[in-house]
Amino acid sequence: MTHVSPSSLLALHAIRLGGFVDTQAVADRFGMPVGLAESQVRECRARGWISRYRFGPDAGWSLTESGRAENERQLAAELSASGATTVVESVYRDFLPLNARVVRACTDWQLIVLPGGGLRDNDHADADRDHRVLDELAFLAAELVPLTDRLTSALARFSGYDTRFAAALAAAPGRPEMITGTGMDSAHRVWFELHEDLIATLGIDRGA
Repeated sequence: MTHVSPSSLLALHAIRLGGFVDTQAVADRFGMPVGLAESQVRECRARGWISRYRFGPDAGWSLTESGRAENERQLAAELSASGATTVVESVYRDFLPLNARVVRACTDWQLIVLPGGGLRDNDHADADRDHRVLDELAFLAAELVPLTDRLTSALARFSGYDTRFAAALAAAPGRPEMITGTGMDSAHRVWFELHEDLIATLGIDRGA
């Protein structure tokens, strides 16, 4: 049976995954009622797990060191209690070679290697080149579906990565920023978030 995470874990984890998010984004990430998200955010703040920051006109929440440690403690306890360790470890092994291909595709979307070995920004004037990158990402989107299904069969909070990635690709022909853009649910952002979710769940140090 699929394990459903408590709202207390989901709220803190949404901030971990988003990095810097407002309360509405905390609610939206896992389809939580705004009032419940507000309550969980207040609790996290009272416990010193999150702090509020402002960057220009934007304000939001980020994890403190103790909040990151608490998030990892909660995830480890959930993984053990749900019996999902084998599934998540297996998916992570299958994810890694796909991750390498996504990194290469996103780099190709952003940069062009010049004959002398230099680099320049991709101005997307070469439609054939862009189509090749999009075809590669479309293949990887298809490969992501069974991975997401396997994860979701064990932990419900992993749902949606495949559909979000596909939606970003569908929007890319008219909006090239939907592949690698920041500040939006671009393909790169969705994939990076899944990577972070996997290593956080398994207690893996990204730097290692």
